[in-house]
Amino acid sequence: MSQPTSEEPLPNPQGASWRLIYTKQAQKDAKKLAFSNLKEKAEELLAVLQDNPFQNPPPYEKLVGDLSGAYSRRINIQHRLVYEVIESEQVIKIIRMWTHYQ
Repeated sequence: MSQPTSEEPLPNPQGASWRLIYTKQAQKDAKKLAFSNLKEKAEELLAVLQDNPFQNPPPYEKLVGDLSGAYSRRINIQHRLVYEVIESEQVIKIIRMWTHYQ
């Protein structure tokens, strides 16, 4: 399956109301996830975001500093899904899907 471009939304089979877009870095990170057996977990988190980006659980953190205004959810102990919610457009911008410690 090809990765969507940064402006192309993922297919939305459940009729969720939020559209996902990906930065170029997030698209690169998706390839790393596929080789790390973390793709399924990331897809589960993306499905949650598409349905409701503020759903808890799974827990999320509001980020500060350089990523102020963005949110983070754990893919596993090391890797995070970092995203920004653009409420006025019903869009979730996926910024990273790999570690934010690099």
